[in-house]
Amino acid sequence: MPGFELFGDKERKEVQDVMDSGVLMRYGFDAMRNGHWKTKELETALAKRMQVKYAHAVSSGTAALTVALASAGVGAGDEVIMPTFTFVASFESILALGAVPILADIDDTLTLKPEAVEKAISPRTKVIMPVHMCGSMANLDALKAICDQYGLLLLEDACQAIGGTYKGKPLGSIGDMGCFSFDYVKTITCGEGGAIITNNGTYYENAHKYADHGHDHIGNNRGAEEHPFLGYNFRISEMNSAVGVAQLSRLDEFLNIQKRNYSILREALSSIPEVVFRTVPNGGEENYSFLSYFLPSENLAQKAHQVLGDKGVDGCFYWYNNNWHYYKKWEHLTNMKSLGNLPKDVKEVLPDYNEADFSESDKWMSRNISCLIKLGWSEEEVKTRAKQMVDAIKAVL
Repeated sequence: MPGFELFGDKERKEVQDVMDSGVLMRYGFDAMRNGHWKTKELETALAKRMQVKYAHAVSSGTAALTVALASAGVGAGDEVIMPTFTFVASFESILALGAVPILADIDDTLTLKPEAVEKAISPRTKVIMPVHMCGSMANLDALKAICDQYGLLLLEDACQAIGGTYKGKPLGSIGDMGCFSFDYVKTITCGEGGAIITNNGTYYENAHKYADHGHDHIGNNRGAEEHPFLGYNFRISEMNSAVGVAQLSRLDEFLNIQKRNYSILREALSSIPEVVFRTVPNGGEENYSFLSYFLPSENLAQKAHQVLGDKGVDGCFYWYNNNWHYYKKWEHLTNMKSLGNLPKDVKEVLPDYNEADFSESDKWMSRNISCLIKLGWSEEEVKTRAKQMVDAIKAVL
């Protein structure tokens, strides 16, 4: 991670196909394409890889979440349960539909704690949205059981976890829908892009229409297409999809490199008794894009993070103080700051997160450091890095 580190001939070939045709839009212009339909090719390959019936590519991971929620009929006043540790896009996609983000604690998986999810359910709850942060997953069996018991939708945000698996199934394929991000810093990248996958034909039909202004995509004449319902523009371009086609074909290559580099670093840190690694649920396998571990206290984690930076070990994140990924710094959510008025349904129902008790999440996040696993490292560079990381952590213990 990220895939741009290994751009090469495959990516250039796919992009050149688009440039030669001159058609950057995914729909129409059939005669000009010379048979090149890169977005369709990406969707077909993604559905096959993820072992699902349908895939629809969109302009970003944020768009994927928004389209997925809309496709399931989520709207004003509906509640979506999500974790305290995620990227801001998770709640932005919910709010964009007039729905209400309900935060719930994480556990030592760094993802949704099932017991916290069950406590957060109300008569307005419609979706449980686990986020497979830093390449690993929640206890999906437990969350699926809760969804089945209460009649809720399970939407997997696998934007950071493509290639990971749970009990032999690809992450994203286990819930009712799954979402991926292909932005510039993901394991596979389109530059900008995302996708929704599902086995539900209704959700798929809704998704491809909603993402293109409500067009039904029946026939070859764009001007004659019907509009069954309102939609918006979340289309991906052929240029982005072309990069994605090449990158998806290299996913196993990337995962193998990530696993090698991850394993070297983890083995080195395992020599330190005070280091405890995140829990991966039984039957789960990470995609190895991050190595996440806990130190005995918040103070030691902060000191270790500082020393890692001082030693030039880049790509190590202390999420507890991060503006993008942890609830403590989401002032625009907690203080409901928006360019316009938030919908009445949101204002009346959104909890006061300035007063919320997420001490269970704080317990884990305050002691966590997550280190990015890069694809471009040589094996010798990884071994050097491993020694630097061990020395940095031992220096503060």
